[in-house]
Amino acid sequence: MRSAARRISAACVAGALAITLAACAESQRDPGTEQGGAGTTGGTMVFGAAGAPRSFDPLFAQDGETFRVSRQIYDTLITYKHGTSELTPGLATAWTPSADGTEWTFTLREGVTFHDGTPFNAEAVCFNFNRWFNLPSAAAQSQAIYYYELFGGYANNLTDDTTDPVYNSCQAPNPTTAVVKLNRAKGAFPAAFGLTSLSISSPAALQQYNGDEVTQSGESFAYSAYATEHPTGTGPFRFESYDRTNQTITLVRNDQYWGEPAKLDRLIFRVIPDENARKQELQAGTIDGFDYPSSADWPSLKEAGFQVLVRPVFNILYLGINQKNPALQDVRVRQAIAHALDRESMVRNQLPEGAVVATQFVPDTVSGYNPDIAPIPYDPERARALLAEAGQSNLTLNFYYPTEVSRPYMPNPTNIFTALAENLRQVGITVNPVARPWNGGYLDDVQVNGVQDLHLLGWTGDYNDAGNFIEGFFGSPGPEFGLTLPKDAAIVDSIAKADATVGEEAHAAAYRDANRIIMEQLPGVPLSSSPPGIVVRQGVNGLIPSPLTDERFLTVSVD
Repeated sequence: MRSAARRISAACVAGALAITLAACAESQRDPGTEQGGAGTTGGTMVFGAAGAPRSFDPLFAQDGETFRVSRQIYDTLITYKHGTSELTPGLATAWTPSADGTEWTFTLREGVTFHDGTPFNAEAVCFNFNRWFNLPSAAAQSQAIYYYELFGGYANNLTDDTTDPVYNSCQAPNPTTAVVKLNRAKGAFPAAFGLTSLSISSPAALQQYNGDEVTQSGESFAYSAYATEHPTGTGPFRFESYDRTNQTITLVRNDQYWGEPAKLDRLIFRVIPDENARKQELQAGTIDGFDYPSSADWPSLKEAGFQVLVRPVFNILYLGINQKNPALQDVRVRQAIAHALDRESMVRNQLPEGAVVATQFVPDTVSGYNPDIAPIPYDPERARALLAEAGQSNLTLNFYYPTEVSRPYMPNPTNIFTALAENLRQVGITVNPVARPWNGGYLDDVQVNGVQDLHLLGWTGDYNDAGNFIEGFFGSPGPEFGLTLPKDAAIVDSIAKADATVGEEAHAAAYRDANRIIMEQLPGVPLSSSPPGIVVRQGVNGLIPSPLTDERFLTVSVD
């Protein structure tokens, strides 16, 4: 679902790590601002958030606005170096896998305490892993989306779609050593250990405030007092309050933080769902910054003196093709659709400076990107010929696109749809437009019900691994692309093989092969990768844009 220029660091190596990543996205920034520059200490920053957090327990989070707040409160064992996807120590100072990748030994940082004053140690780490594995209700298991995607199942699977668990056990032989055992190797590790959903919470607070309590009523979920009122991590900011009437979340500096303390005394997130309203609040001086300004506004914001910080490319926009429609099961028809699209023009006219045409379903900053895949050229004549060969010269397709939304990879869905639909009409395809509100059924239509023929969607990477992109798209049969077995076994099996392959180069090579197979089968058309922006006023220093949208505010100062 989610180009200023991105940067590939030639020295993207976490020095003491047993396994490292081959490629890292890195932000463009003044090196002098990496740690907040010479900004002053103290003060309050008010940031305009696009939505309200679902809760403050990152285990049950799956959206950016929830993660944005949680990242300031919690730490993970491994984290990502500011402004990059490079792994760096978090609560663990070192991590080592066994030869077969089924056991991870973490050396833990000493002298760390949770916000409630209790100690962080190996027993706390194992408590968290065992908590995730033993979630006691179907409601709780259904909300731990990221845990499920990584670990597959639970000690007692209570939902229909869970599988055999990856997690086996955790041992704490001493206070600074935690050993996590897996039932099978998972190539996403160690990068995925940095996911905010795997943040380490205070065991005492989880027990005192019933952290595992999740209830469901219809399609709504309610969370525990821990998740709504008492989130307790080890991060640079502590939770102070959530004023639901005024839609403000207030965090205060953790003066006992194990690392360099935050510069700000107080960090406030104000929920302002409308993008234009966020811009007006910034111009009025009532907030200090906000995320995802429209790229059309970048020039005027800069002219007015605001800082538009551009993230490195780490996302993909694609056109999904649903093979539930029998006509689209013919690869020649899918190839015709790809040749019909003038993606160079779309990128030039619809996306911000720095956007690039995509050749596959991962951006080239991601480990597993295949540089040997040739771009599919814009060739309307070839498209018409392929449609004729397939007997589909009079093809009619229902093309779904979202409204009332702006995504990092898709700033204006309507304009992008309009351009692509006209391309398709030019080769003789009749397009039936279907516009659906993003929060009013679009995702359910295309990802759950699979009622579309074509649709627009994308993804912003959580960590530097091709599986974080293509496993979610094509790792199993599903309604979005209409993949089925055994028809699409080549795609599904190649991704499963890559996911289970350990060792940096072998893992990346397996994903390069999976990307080749995907582009041969063409279950969709990768369109572009774009550089999302974030804007702050003059006088806000030290905010480092992250390719992962993983901005940490501890380096920020305000004048």
